[in-house]
Amino acid sequence: MKGDLFSSEHMVQPAVTPGMTVQNAKSIKYAVNGDMLARQGAMIAYRGNLQFERKGQGVGGMLKRAVTGEGLPLMTVRGQGEAWFAHEAQNCFIVDVEPGDVFTVNGRNVLCFDSTLSYEIKTVKGAGITGGGLFNSVFTGHGRLGLICDGNPLVIPVSPQQPVFVDTDAVVGWTAHLHTSLHRSQSIGSMIRGGSGEAVQLKLEGEGVVVVRPSEVTPQKTQQH
Repeated sequence: MKGDLFSSEHMVQPAVTPGMTVQNAKSIKYAVNGDMLARQGAMIAYRGNLQFERKGQGVGGMLKRAVTGEGLPLMTVRGQGEAWFAHEAQNCFIVDVEPGDVFTVNGRNVLCFDSTLSYEIKTVKGAGITGGGLFNSVFTGHGRLGLICDGNPLVIPVSPQQPVFVDTDAVVGWTAHLHTSLHRSQSIGSMIRGGSGEAVQLKLEGEGVVVVRPSEVTPQKTQQH
């Protein structure tokens, strides 16, 4: 067979090292040698001797249900082989979490991660029940985290002199040492995303960065997987 489809740009090559790599803009490849975790339903292909196991609820069931922010559970992938992950053709990115790092991410943006990472679900301080991500996943430890995003994300620096205000539906995540609170602005309510009346943004203060997606798709979109 010949044609652009079969060019080296699209042809998958064998993995040379274990772990997570970006296969292309829309998918992540994970060379499994042991175990890892992924968003349930996100596996699009695999080869080798791999087993896929739903994460049980059990103790800490809320944690397992809420890690994606939309109630989607996780799965464990075990064995030796290669697996590819994607979700609705969203763009894929990898974050390297190192000891001492704390990265808070909206669960809807979690695709897969190393089992060496620790994660817990926390409510967004100051956001109450109106925040775009009531439960966010807080990752610590040492490993790689695969994220998805509608479009190319914006990474905006935050400093004590310049807090950043973000749409609660657009925020992807933020680094440690940032404080969150809700900010209500009635004057611009009719200017943001076609809304009217009082607008609510998430205010981030401190020293770090916040990641924002350029999509206006709301997190209430139902999942069919």
